[in-house]
Amino acid sequence: MFSVIMYHHINSDDLPLSNSDTMMGAHLAYISEHFTTLFPGDPITSDSICLTFDDAYYDFYHYVFPLLKKYNLKALLAVPSAYILEDTDIPPERRLSLKHHEIYKADNYKTYAPFCTYMELREMIQSGHVVVASHSMNHLNLSEKGADLENEIFSSKVALEENLGVRVESFVLPYGKYNNAVVALAREHYPYVFRIGNAFNSSWEGIGGLLYRIKGDALSTPDSLFRPLKQAGFWFKTIVKMVKGS
Repeated sequence: MFSVIMYHHINSDDLPLSNSDTMMGAHLAYISEHFTTLFPGDPITSDSICLTFDDAYYDFYHYVFPLLKKYNLKALLAVPSAYILEDTDIPPERRLSLKHHEIYKADNYKTYAPFCTYMELREMIQSGHVVVASHSMNHLNLSEKGADLENEIFSSKVALEENLGVRVESFVLPYGKYNNAVVALAREHYPYVFRIGNAFNSSWEGIGGLLYRIKGDALSTPDSLFRPLKQAGFWFKTIVKMVKGS
């Protein structure tokens, strides 16, 4: 069994979906001492862990990417491709200044550049510390009626691959929401499909074809996810999910 951990923001006002840069630094230092980080598809060992960061906010490039290089770690970055600019000269302070609820409003993705740019994504990929996943085109709840699944699931992959020059083999379900049609199309185009669920995985097949992720936001201590009581809870959910199916 191995863990896939899910994170979102760094130093955001959206506290349930954020960690401070200090906490993330200490957390990644702990992980570097106790685990081997994986990209999807890498061989799994007894100390394996997969780190995933959703939404490709600029705070990932600003705060997390330097830590990945410092501690020689790997991470999967889930990218909503409609919001990615080629490049920007907007200063970091402005890019980090939006409240969470403002990020997706109107043209803020253009005037503030709160997401990583393609230039930054290429740099991180070339470093060997980051691979990208599609997080849909527009970061929508794909289980809602009227969602254009072909555009959100497949066209987002095409956009990322054409702009980055790499294969995109992972899909991260926005909001963790899905139905049978969403899963079927995602599995058609991606070997690895990630959801939420606070359970372990025994292989890259996950449970019922979906890889479960443990919430890593709002950490209370650098090692809080790995304490016995927390781990027991994850094991219980894993057993339940394996018995019931995904």
